[in-house]
Formats: sequence, C-alpha cells, structure tokens
Amino acid sequence: MKAASHTTRKTKRTRMKKTEVLHYALLVTMAFIVLAPLFMLVLTSFKYQVVIMSREPVWFFTPTLNNYKKIVLEENFLRHLFSSVMVGLLSTALTLFVSGWAAYAIARMRFRGRGLMANTTLIVRMVPPAVLAVPIVAMWQAWERRLYTGANSFFLAGLNQAYLNWINSTAICTSNSYWLESVCPLLNGGLADGRLGLILFYSALNLPFTIWLLVGFIQQIPVELEEAAIVDGATLFQVFRKVLFPLMKNGYAVAAIFTFRIAWNEFLLALILTSRTSYTLPVKTTLFIRESGVQWGLITAMGTLILIPPMLLTFFAARQIIQGMTAGAVKG
Repeated sequence: MKAASHTTRKTKRTRMKKTEVLHYALLVTMAFIVLAPLFMLVLTSFKYQVVIMSREPVWFFTPTLNNYKKIVLEENFLRHLFSSVMVGLLSTALTLFVSGWAAYAIARMRFRGRGLMANTTLIVRMVPPAVLAVPIVAMWQAWERRLYTGANSFFLAGLNQAYLNWINSTAICTSNSYWLESVCPLLNGGLADGRLGLILFYSALNLPFTIWLLVGFIQQIPVELEEAAIVDGATLFQVFRKVLFPLMKNGYAVAAIFTFRIAWNEFLLALILTSRTSYTLPVKTTLFIRESGVQWGLITAMGTLILIPPMLLTFFAARQIIQGMTAGAVKG
C-alpha cells in the first residue's frame, strides 16, 4: 500500500511539473511574440539607412542618434507632439467627465429604457472607426460651412474671429522663442481646427466602453454610503465628488489609460481631420514614406518615441490597474 501511495504521489508531481513547464513555455513564447517586434523597432532606430537596407541582417553595428536628431530638430517634432498630447489629454478628460455621470445614471437611477441602454452600450464601440470615417468627414465639413458661410453663423463666425485675433496677439504667436513658435500653429486654427473634431469624435468612440467599465465600479459601492451623505445634506454633485469618486479612482485610472491610448495611437481620423501643421505623431510618421524611398530609420525612431508615453503611463499606473479589479469593496 505504501509503495502504491508513493507511486501515486510521484505521478502527480510529475504531472504538475509537466504542467508548469508547459505553462512557462507558453508564457515565454507569448513574451517573445510581443517583445521581439519592439526590440527590432528600437534596434533599427539606431542604424544608418545604409545598414538597414543591407541584404543580410546586421546585428553588430555602430549605433547612431542621427535619426532622433533629425526628427527632433528638422521635422517639427515638438509641434506634432503637442498636437498629440493636446488631443489625447482633452479627449480623455472629456470622456471621463461625461462617462462618470452617465455611468452613475445607469447604475443608480430608474428610468424607461435604462436596461436597454445598459445592455447595448458596447454596440457602438464594436463599429470600426473606418466605417465612421465618411460620415464624420461629412459632419465636420457641414460644421465648417455653417461656421463660415451659413446664414445663421454670424455669431459663430464672430466668435471664431475674436478668438483668432486674441491668440495671434498673445506672446504665444508673437514671440521668437522656438518652443512658442511650435505651439502657435496648434492654437490658431480657430473653431474649424480639425483637432477639435478629433477630441469630440474620440470622446464619442470611447464613451461606450468607459461607461460600461464605470458602471461596474459604481455597482460595487454600497448605496448606503450615498444615502448617508444625502441625509447629512450633501447634494448629488457632492455625493459623486466626495463619496463615489475616491472609491472609483482606480476605475478612472483604467478608463483613462484605455482612452488616452486610443487617442494617442489612432491614425485614420487624425489623417482626415488634421492638416500638415497639426498632424498627430502617427500621421506624421507616414510622411517618411517618400518618392526617394522609405526612411526606415526615421520611421522606427518616431515609432520608438510614440511608444514611450503609453508605456510610462501604464507602468506608473500598474498598481491602480490591478487594484481597479476590486475597487469599491468595503472592508469590515
């Protein structure tokens, strides 16, 4: 009996070891699939164009920073960086503000169509942005026509002109500073600036997911906390700001990273709605495909620079992302 029991335990340990080996082998394979392209991206950005175009792959070479220097000093990198940051941050802020209140209404209030709205929130997010490109362009062109030529656009045209006169007279557009000269073209587009449309459309595209995500966080928070605050005389806004928001901050962190990443990396709508002076970084990268050839060194260097902000954001917010899975729990 002892020999049989020992054999059974040994067989179980052998099976567990095989399972662990397969588990780690799968993890290593998946990590390689993810990290190998990133390694090649960064490695290629330090190569000369001649080395990149060689027939045989070159693993040992003299690294150079010429690609990065050319991007930063000759390709208006700061201008396009500010454009991407502005679109990403403003669209994220708008999305989080609207989705927070919408999620609260769905989770706590009772109204006709609430269940249908809650169950169909993600349907809009399933629509590919490419499908929406044509109607979005038509809507934005209609806005521009109304702004400049419409019969009822006198107020909007006056407001737009007042803004342009003000921004062009500030130190941002009158200074000889290199930094301010890069910022001025980003702000003097007026109400017809395509980045305004990008901010609105990115917010609309990201709202379904963020609402669905935040509804789950709100439902985990005991409603008794809100009722106690209301009994103490708090308004609905105070309840949301002082009671719900501190318990939902991990959920907001997850939603913010998701929203910012989409706005930071999106290409098609940014290509359609922006101009050469206001391109975001992904659109600017495609301009390195020229008649003289593909500038792989510049493309990979730009890709590496584009990669840094989302990675840093995810790295520093990793704890909030993990804690977000249990946000709203009440400790006894």
